[in-house]
Formats: sequence, C-alpha cells, structure tokens
Amino acid sequence: MTTHTHIATGLAKIGLFLRSENWRQADAADLSPTQAQILAHLTRRGPARVTALAEALGVTQPTASDAAGALIRKGHVARHPDPDDARASLLHATASGRRAAAETAVWPDALLGAIDTLGADERAIFLKALTKMIRELQVRGAIPVQRMCATCRFFRPNVHGDPAAPHHCAFVDAAFGEASLRLDCDEHEPADTSDADALWQSFLGAPAGQADAPPAATGEAS
Repeated sequence: MTTHTHIATGLAKIGLFLRSENWRQADAADLSPTQAQILAHLTRRGPARVTALAEALGVTQPTASDAAGALIRKGHVARHPDPDDARASLLHATASGRRAAAETAVWPDALLGAIDTLGADERAIFLKALTKMIRELQVRGAIPVQRMCATCRFFRPNVHGDPAAPHHCAFVDAAFGEASLRLDCDEHEPADTSDADALWQSFLGAPAGQADAPPAATGEAS
C-alpha cells in the first residue's frame, strides 16, 4: 500500500465514524442528516433559498427540497417571500428549528478526545494539511466551495515575522497562527479571482516578512 492509500484509508475511517455520529444525533432529534445540515446552515447563515442550500450542502435540489419540506411540516422551518425577488421564497429557521440545530451541533466527545492527543504543533500542521486538501477538492469540483481563511479576501498570509502568528486577518485586524486557521468562517468573503492564486502561493510558503504589511481593517480588499 502507498502512503496515498494509507492516508485515504485513515480519512475513510474517520469519515465513517462521523457519518455514524451524524445519523445518531440527527435521529435523536427526529431529523435526517440532510435536515440537520439545513437547520445548521439556516441557523448560522440566515435565511436561504433551496437552490443555495443544495449548493452549500453538495446535494441535489430535489434532495434539499424534500428535506426542507419535511422541516416545514415539523415546524422547524418557515417559508417567506424573498424581498429581493417576488417570484422566489426564503427558508427561515423557526425557534424550534434553532433548538433542534443546537441539539445536533455538538461534536462527539470521542472525536474531541482524539484531537486532544495531538500536540499544538501537530494540530497546526494537521490543520494546514486539511486546508490544502479541501482547497484541492474545491478546485476539482468535488465539493462545494468552503468558507476558509485561505480563500478569503481578508486573509493576508505570511506577512508577519513571528513564526507563531505569521498570518493576518484584515477583517478583525489581528495576527494569527496556523493553529487558528478556519475552515468555515461566518465572515468569509471570497478573494477576487485575480488575487486568489497569489494568496494561495503565499500561504503555501512565501517567507514571512516578504509580503507587503497588512492594511488596516477598512473592509476593503488590498
């Protein structure tokens, strides 16, 4: 077996555990995994159209529509007109939907315990490796676009000389290290296409201090 195969096998085993836990948590809340994911998305991101939910979750529109319909019947989701388009509607999480989302949003203790066995340096290396793998899956069109630091217009990679905090977030105007890289950020805004590749190459290994100093957090891309 090659190293590639060993890594893929390990990821598959972790994925199997997470799928089992997702089913268990969703079933305890009388939800399907897709219904739980829709509630989590609506709770975190706010109202959305079915088409947007399908794209974000990587499922077909009929699958998302069926799950949303079930949630409406359960009283967890309400449908309201889209103020930006009278022909469309938005799905909103209700109070009961937000409670159900909270019940299924807890990471399993077993997984958190396994992560705790990694040292701080190991966690930082692992998080950067996950970022690289997820971005490549995005580029190949295998998964939906993720709201990661490395693809955000506020991300300034390797602009500080401190090895513990080489990166900068222009949204909060703060330096941070690789152990704090986010793979799903509520404030994420995609970097311009013209900037994305340069940001990525800098993230992969541009020596700290060679890029321009980070601008103040004005809310505008540099």
